Amino acid sequence: MLLEIRALPVEDKIFYAVLVFSWTVYIWEAYLAYRQRKIYRTTTHVPTELGKIMDSETFEKSRLYQLDKSDFGFWSGLYSEAEGTLILLLGGIPFLWKLSGILTARFGFGPEYEISQSLVFLMLATLFSAFTGLPWSLYNTFVIEEKHGFNQQTPGFFLKDALKKFAVTQCILLPVTSLLLYIIKIGGDYFFIYAWLFTLIVSLILVTIYADYIAPLFDKFTPLPDGELNSEIESMAKSIYFPLTKIYVVEGSKRSSHSNAYFYGFFKNKRIVLFDTLLEDYSPLNQSGEKEPGTGEENEAAGNESKSKPKNKKQGCSNPEVLAVLGHELGHWKLGHTVKNIAISQMNSFLCFFLFAVLIGRKELFMAFGFHDTQPTLIGLMIIFQFIFSPYNELLSFCLTVLSRRFEFQADAFARSMGRSSELYSALIKLNKDNLGFPVADWLFSMWHYSHPPLLERLRALTGPKQD
Repeated sequence: MLLEIRALPVEDKIFYAVLVFSWTVYIWEAYLAYRQRKIYRTTTHVPTELGKIMDSETFEKSRLYQLDKSDFGFWSGLYSEAEGTLILLLGGIPFLWKLSGILTARFGFGPEYEISQSLVFLMLATLFSAFTGLPWSLYNTFVIEEKHGFNQQTPGFFLKDALKKFAVTQCILLPVTSLLLYIIKIGGDYFFIYAWLFTLIVSLILVTIYADYIAPLFDKFTPLPDGELNSEIESMAKSIYFPLTKIYVVEGSKRSSHSNAYFYGFFKNKRIVLFDTLLEDYSPLNQSGEKEPGTGEENEAAGNESKSKPKNKKQGCSNPEVLAVLGHELGHWKLGHTVKNIAISQMNSFLCFFLFAVLIGRKELFMAFGFHDTQPTLIGLMIIFQFIFSPYNELLSFCLTVLSRRFEFQADAFARSMGRSSELYSALIKLNKDNLGFPVADWLFSMWHYSHPPLLERLRALTGPKQD
């Protein structure tokens, strides 16, 4: 067997190595998920140390929700792995490339118009991904999220939203990709530097314009009304010299009752965005007028795009708790976490483009995936970044997860230093309850996957001795 493997051509060794590693990662992830599902199935009563912060009803709801999500993740993950393997074994990538060539030829573009063919290939690939992923997304939204009270969308709203997302994605992806491919082709020996600089500029532009021009295409953003909360947020920002210019409330409740908050912008132009589901005084889910099941015909007849019935009474945080949450988020800025993450991301991007420049001339990489007569740049990017770099990507992802947990502890400590320890303590409990987070985790699953520390660890850190 070993001799047979050694006798294989280099391109075949590369191909089978990619498949073996992909399935190794899947088996590892499935094992971790199995360990966590075992926790969900066996931990049926509130642990003693959680008795004061979580009632048995909420604990059981969160357990069943996470168990359903884990089971769904197993089957969707198995499908995704099987689909990817079949695409590789059956030559799906070269087939789609040839189909793209046939389509571009019909419009008078020959093989020399590689960028045009690449854009058609990219559009077909994303369209295929959207169609194959649609049933899973529908099931997740209208079965799992609906069952556990989070979904606020109607099928019409969901499909309209999906079409809009696909259109916006193409409007951004296609021109950016065409420019990147052009830069690689004309960049000479140092194209990797120009490609890296281009992707850096694009990422900074997208981060800058996302909440102002892209996100409003999907959700309604309104300025936070003048009042106590607005004044307190501005005062907090000034106390740490955070250059706040605007505070928005986003209508996240029309699609889900999950909550969130974030800030964005560069230099002296920072904005804060709060989900309405985070704000106890603003969330539509807390408003009165809940309708009985089966009386929603009026809404459907009127063509409402999202559900109006509240799912969770008294969702969200009080104003002092919202300020504590923002104290945590601003801690990320004050402690330089955002800049550090950008720096790490760009160093990684530069390294990957440099290695891409080293490997792009290796014909055996293309031959391994069925490209014997041509070496398209887009295919090279896909092969090297998605397949060849996959071991490195797995290791990097784990290291970033570990770093993220460290940053979360530091941001909690920053909020505590601002005198908001008790408010953050209660806010974390409320957010965990609102989002049905399960507070008990397998140590190995948590270590590999959790970008945020488990709830109990964060609460202990908030009440324990202060760390220098």
